[in-house]
Amino acid sequence: MRVGVIGASGYVGGEVLRLLVNHPDVEITAVTSRKHAGQYLHRIQPSLKGFTDLTFSELDYDRLSEKCDLIITAVPHGSATEIVKAFYDRGIRIIDLSADYRLHNPQDYAKWYGWEHPHPEYLEKSVFGVPELHRDEIRDAQLVSCPGCMAVTSTLALAPLIKNDIIDTKYIVVDSKIGSSGAGAGAGTSHAMRAGVIRPYKPSRHRHTGEIEQELSALAGSTIQVSMSPHAVDVVRGILCTNHTFLKKETTTKDLWRIYRETYGSEKFVRLIRDQQGLYKFPDPKFLVGSNFCDIGFDVDTDNNRLIVMSASDNLMKGAAGSAIQNLNVMHGLDEMAGLRYTPLTPV
Repeated sequence: MRVGVIGASGYVGGEVLRLLVNHPDVEITAVTSRKHAGQYLHRIQPSLKGFTDLTFSELDYDRLSEKCDLIITAVPHGSATEIVKAFYDRGIRIIDLSADYRLHNPQDYAKWYGWEHPHPEYLEKSVFGVPELHRDEIRDAQLVSCPGCMAVTSTLALAPLIKNDIIDTKYIVVDSKIGSSGAGAGAGTSHAMRAGVIRPYKPSRHRHTGEIEQELSALAGSTIQVSMSPHAVDVVRGILCTNHTFLKKETTTKDLWRIYRETYGSEKFVRLIRDQQGLYKFPDPKFLVGSNFCDIGFDVDTDNNRLIVMSASDNLMKGAAGSAIQNLNVMHGLDEMAGLRYTPLTPV
């Protein structure tokens, strides 16, 4: 399969390339960067030294359409709208890592992003790229839009509860902690200002809330609103979502194990973490770095009828590049673990 990557000079683009160079069924045929055209990839992404001799090129739609069977776009939010449309109209399959085609309702772009979508008719053509929820649709899709990192991590934790109708959907609170790489390579956050930080930066109306509400509402068959508050923390990679919900009926730990196992028992990239012994009783993003897993665990606060579901992932993997490769595999009928057979890195 011939794959091109658009905008591969950032963290996410670099991670996509790291995975693709070792994918057994992929040949990288084009990588674009307006700023670094003509430069060897390894000069911008030094981890690729010795894996590829490709150079960055300019974005040429006709040339790339001839050279590529699939395009992965890893450009900033707001920059992918025209790129995706151009390749879609040429009949090329696309996996988009921006937010530009994640939301199905055009009005949600005004609400969450503050701009009017220029091609609203294409939103209904896009499939939200979470194979655990939309595998059949992804398989036949021409355009797959990968989810935001906090959105996929919390949605996977909450979806089984919505499907089994055991929580009060009026009160869902998502408390997210995310590493510095989630801000992107061009964020300019110096180590001195980032070290030692636990910083709330968008306590309400974070844009990933729109994705979570979209997916949970579709599962529930009714409108669901979610309260999410993200915090920047002193790690490079990783997300921990502590999802607070309230039970509608008596639910035991055994019931919860059954619900999550029935939902994710056959999923290769969701692991259930709830141990009675040792230090690592619940999901911890430290033990997910470099992998495409989302770990989920839970606990019940019986005094307050509160169900706490914790979920963790590597924001650059399951929250971005790993999801892209998993979707690529689904779209082409490949083993979903192809190019993703990496255990987490420890220690980091």
